[in-house]
Amino acid sequence: MEEKSSARFSEYLFAKMGGQDVLASQGPRKVTADTRKWIQDNLLLLITLSGVLLGVILGFGLRPLELGGNAVMLISYPGELFMRLLKLMILPLVIASLISGSASLNARMNGKIAVRTLVYFILTSLFNAILGVALVIAIHPGDPGLRESPATASRARVVNILDSLLDLGRNMFPDNLFQAAFQQAHTVYVPKHQSILNDSVKVLPESLPEEELTRVVQYRSGTNTLGIVFFCLVFGTFLGTLGEKGQVVIDFFKAVFEVIMRMVSSVMWLTPLGITSVIAGKILGVDDLGLVMSQLAWFIITVVVGVFFYQLVIMQLIYLAFVRKNPFKFYAGLAQGTLTAFAMASTAAALPITFRLMNEKLRVDPRITRFVLPIGCNINMDGTALFVAVASIFIAQMNGIYLGFGEIITVILTSTAASVSSASVPSAALVLLLVVLSAIDAPVQDVSLLFAIDWFVDRVRTTNNMLGDCYAAAVVEQLSKKELMAVDAAAYQSEAVLPTTVANGCISASRVPDPDTVIVEMQDDSKKNGIANGATKATKPINEETV
Repeated sequence: MEEKSSARFSEYLFAKMGGQDVLASQGPRKVTADTRKWIQDNLLLLITLSGVLLGVILGFGLRPLELGGNAVMLISYPGELFMRLLKLMILPLVIASLISGSASLNARMNGKIAVRTLVYFILTSLFNAILGVALVIAIHPGDPGLRESPATASRARVVNILDSLLDLGRNMFPDNLFQAAFQQAHTVYVPKHQSILNDSVKVLPESLPEEELTRVVQYRSGTNTLGIVFFCLVFGTFLGTLGEKGQVVIDFFKAVFEVIMRMVSSVMWLTPLGITSVIAGKILGVDDLGLVMSQLAWFIITVVVGVFFYQLVIMQLIYLAFVRKNPFKFYAGLAQGTLTAFAMASTAAALPITFRLMNEKLRVDPRITRFVLPIGCNINMDGTALFVAVASIFIAQMNGIYLGFGEIITVILTSTAASVSSASVPSAALVLLLVVLSAIDAPVQDVSLLFAIDWFVDRVRTTNNMLGDCYAAAVVEQLSKKELMAVDAAAYQSEAVLPTTVANGCISASRVPDPDTVIVEMQDDSKKNGIANGATKATKPINEETV
C-alpha cells in the first residue's frame, strides 16, 4: 500500500515538474471513466427522462391516426399497471415509516418536529396562494369569450369550506382503522326525504331544484391516509416509551420498511415503459388538443410560470437560508422523483421513489424523512394552493366579476385552507376549486372549462407538492439537528453502560469503551473450577447482580 502511494506521489511530482497537469496526463481515459461513473449513478434518472420524452413523442406521433378507444386503452394499460404497483406499496410504506420513525424519537421530539413541519407546510401553502393571486392579476388570463366554448356545463354542487375542514377532522380521527384503509368520510347534501332512504345520492337531481337539502356524512372509495398517518404517529410515539419491550415491534416495522424499499428498487426498472404508456395515453385521450390549448393558453402559462418561479427561486432561497448548502444540487438530486410525480400526477404514487432518493442519494436523516414525507403527502399541497387561487380568479375574470381587496383575501385564505384538506390523488384540486368559487359567489359551472386541460396542469402542480415535501424534510432536519444529536447522545449513553456479568470465572462489563478507557479482564484460576461446578446454583443470582 505504501509503495502504491509513493508511486502516485512520484507521478504527481514528475507531472508537475514537467509542466503537465495530473488530470491532463491521464488523458481521455479519466474522462471516459468519469462519464461511465456518472451514467451508472444516474441511470434511473436517464431512463425516467427517456420515458417522459418517448411518451410525448409517441402520443403526438399517433394522434393523426385517430386511434379508437380500445387502442388508446391498450396503450395506457402498461402505465396503469405501473401506477397500481406503486400505489400497492404506499400503505405499508406509510405505516412502517411513520411507526419506526416516531418510535425512534421521544414524544417531546416528535411534537417539535410535527409543529415545525405543520408550520412550514401552512406558510408555504399560504405563500403559493399569494403568488398565484399576484400572477393571475398581473397576467389577466381570463377572457369572457371563453364561456362560449363547447365545454359541457357541470352540474351545480353545494360546497362549503366549513364542511371541508370538518371532513378533515373526521378523516384525521377515523372510527374504524380497517375502514380507513379503503374509505374516506366526506359531507354531501341530499334531498331531505332521501337522506335516510338513499345514502348513495351525492348531488341534487335537476328535477328537484327547490327541495330542501340536508347535510349527510357518507363514505367514498379511497384510502384515508390522513387517519392512518395520525394513528401511526400516536402508536409509534407510545411504542417508543416501552423501551426494550417494544424493540421487537420497532425492529419489525424497520424490516418492513427495508423490504418495501427493495421492492421499490426493483419496480423502478419498469419506469420507462410505465411512464411512456401513461403520458402517451393521456395525450391520445384528449379531444381537440390544439383547440383546448390555444383557448386556455394564458391560463396554462400563468400556472406554469408560478410553479417554476416557486421551484427555481423561492424553494432555493428557503433551502439556502436554512440549510446553507448548494440548493440546486439538492434540486438536481430529486429529478427522478420530480419526473415520476409529473408522469403519475400523484404525490402519493411517487412517495416510494421519494423515500429512496431522500435516504440513499441525498442522505437526509431517515428519522425526519419517515416523519415528514408521509405527512406532507396528505397536507402539503403547495401547487394545489397556487392552482386554486389562479383558477378561481381566472373564472371571476372570465365572468366579468370584480373582486375587491376583501374578496382577494378570501381567495387566498380559502385556497390555503382547501389545499390542506386536499387528497393526494389526481384532479383533487378541481373539487376544492368549487369551495373557493362558492366563497366569492362565482359560477361553479365554469369549472368544466378546466377539465380539458387539468390532465396537464395537474402534473405540473404535483411536482410542486412533491418537491415541497422534500425541501420541508431538509429544513426540518436542519432546525432539529440539535435535538437529533441529543437523542443520539442519550441513546449512546443508555447503550454504553449495561449490567456487568460474571461468566466462566471472568468478570466482564458489557460496556461500549470510551477512547480513554482501559478495560481489564480478570480471571481467578483458583476459583474457576468452583464456579464451573456450581454453575447451576450460582449463575442465576450472579447474573442478576449489577455493578
